[in-house]
Amino acid sequence: MQIQPIKTVEFERPAMQAGTSCTAHAWARTPATSSPEEKIALKERIKRLLKEREAVLVAHYYVDSDLQDLAEETGGCVSDSLEMARFGRDHPAKTLVVAGVKFMGETAKILSPEKTILMPDLDATCSLDLGCPTDEFSAFCDAHPDRVVVVYANTSAAVKARADWMVTSSIGLKIVAHLHAQGKKILWAPDKHLGGYIQKQTGADMLLWQGSCLVHDEFKAVELELLKKEHPLAKVLVHPESPASVVALADAIGSTSQLIHAAQTMDAPEFIVATDNGILHKMKAAAPGKIFIDAPTAGNSATCKSCAHCPWMAMNGLQNLADVLESGRNEIHVDPEIGRKATVCIDRMLDFAAAEKANVRPSSDLAKEQQLFSGIGPA
Repeated sequence: MQIQPIKTVEFERPAMQAGTSCTAHAWARTPATSSPEEKIALKERIKRLLKEREAVLVAHYYVDSDLQDLAEETGGCVSDSLEMARFGRDHPAKTLVVAGVKFMGETAKILSPEKTILMPDLDATCSLDLGCPTDEFSAFCDAHPDRVVVVYANTSAAVKARADWMVTSSIGLKIVAHLHAQGKKILWAPDKHLGGYIQKQTGADMLLWQGSCLVHDEFKAVELELLKKEHPLAKVLVHPESPASVVALADAIGSTSQLIHAAQTMDAPEFIVATDNGILHKMKAAAPGKIFIDAPTAGNSATCKSCAHCPWMAMNGLQNLADVLESGRNEIHVDPEIGRKATVCIDRMLDFAAAEKANVRPSSDLAKEQQLFSGIGPA
């Protein structure tokens, strides 16, 4: 199986503030496309190896549809990053194979330190993770000791170990509102868009790290408005990692699992979706008969008007998945002490969510925005 050359993706570097950091380039090796016959053979090989290794496959909504289907066919799961880790923790399998990006594998290892965690490609990362280096982030925290440190799930194990709370896109608003009510000042990292959205909704005193997701950061409000005019019956579904101008045009805002539920339950024939287009596979399965349209990332003159797919998620393929199961390579390791510290901020979030015992789903009523964040699934 041939591997394509390294692909470099350029994106705009945001204006930086002192003590913040952001990555300037993204690169990814993407597996070559397999023929239908090769896919059948690879899937059979993977199924056999999963049984032999007492392993289970967990896949993110953004990875290739073949991997999503294979995870479900073999008793694994397709979900957001935290649910992937929780599923793996509670599953009796000795080995977890994580089809996603590196911070997801680390989170799985933190929650299941006794298990072997494998990934198809250890170079599959995340611009939010890359843009928040541990040393610089620790220095930033040290410079503001009066603030409670709240980090998004899309961060390294070492950054989580430095935090007081970890949050996800669907419970971040509720936790920050809780801390704000206690008079706490917040240091937030790394996504500036999600942080800015939560700050606006809660009125909390938040110091924001200036990171962004290279996929969501590219959605264009002007082009989205034009697309809405072309599809007047369509509802707009937006992940809150998107720019504020895009979020303002949404009919429903939420995490990946919440957006899928919105697609199922909202009364509309069409949906314009502003998140990674890998999610469309699950949306189409969950809401058959409905039409899903990629939100625009560029104007009419661009070669690719809707290029909303993470280059690192695309590094997960059937071939490298089969290879790591065969060889045992690409194992995720987390320093035990870092893992122990990181567990504290994750458990704090899970305990908070359990105490809330809420199960509120997104709707088209933006006046009830705060309820939208009552779940506990991340991006």
